[in-house]
Amino acid sequence: MKIFVLVKEVPDTYGDRKLNLETGLAERSAGDVVLDEITERALEVALSYADKNPDAEVVALSMAPESSTASVRRALAIGAASAVHIADEQLAGADLGLTAEVLAAAIRRGGADLVITGNLSTDGSGGVIPAMLAEHLGFAQATALSAVEISADSISGTRAADAGAQPVSAQLPAVISVTEALPDARFPNFKGIMAAKKKPLEVLSLADLDASADPAAAPRTIMTAIAEKPPRAAGVKITDEGDAGNQLVEYLVQNRLV
Repeated sequence: MKIFVLVKEVPDTYGDRKLNLETGLAERSAGDVVLDEITERALEVALSYADKNPDAEVVALSMAPESSTASVRRALAIGAASAVHIADEQLAGADLGLTAEVLAAAIRRGGADLVITGNLSTDGSGGVIPAMLAEHLGFAQATALSAVEISADSISGTRAADAGAQPVSAQLPAVISVTEALPDARFPNFKGIMAAKKKPLEVLSLADLDASADPAAAPRTIMTAIAEKPPRAAGVKITDEGDAGNQLVEYLVQNRLV
């Protein structure tokens, strides 16, 4: 079985995250970048299956700038057998639709039986890439799983619902996404870090992919405005002089909170 796991480099949530006010893109130089934790959990799901099934091959897949090589290597250090890094300047600013098309082309090229992703990234928080991939690939999909079981020809799992838990299952090939309910990824040890330097890491451009995506159309989404987040305003202090209730109601109405 060949399992592709989507991994993504994101700005560290403990650091500063800023947008370029001209391009609307994240300023990667504003702080540290790390491999998204939810993608590490997705990788752990794949590796846990591969540990028990030697015929399973785990491939880490990332679409990111050339500067993201170190993060892709971390996926190899954690345990992925190989990695594919799509790096092309024409993809700068690619939106969700274009991203899904390009990732699907790489997965199709690699001949995946199963694709595992996080349910949503900590930077964009779109949460639609798994479903988009399944549509492009013609795979079954099972999203937002809080528990996963993988077999030779199918997957099953549990999705949290308002009234409890919803069991889901699908035949392979399939795309699944996992939530933070899944275990943390194993920590890369020294042996894994050294081995990662020798593992295959294929760097692809758009020209290498049989993708219908037209790079000239990136991004497909029209950005209408970009603005910095306004500074936090001082709170309103209400002094009770017999009319505190009225003041509170007035404040809630003015701020459309009731």
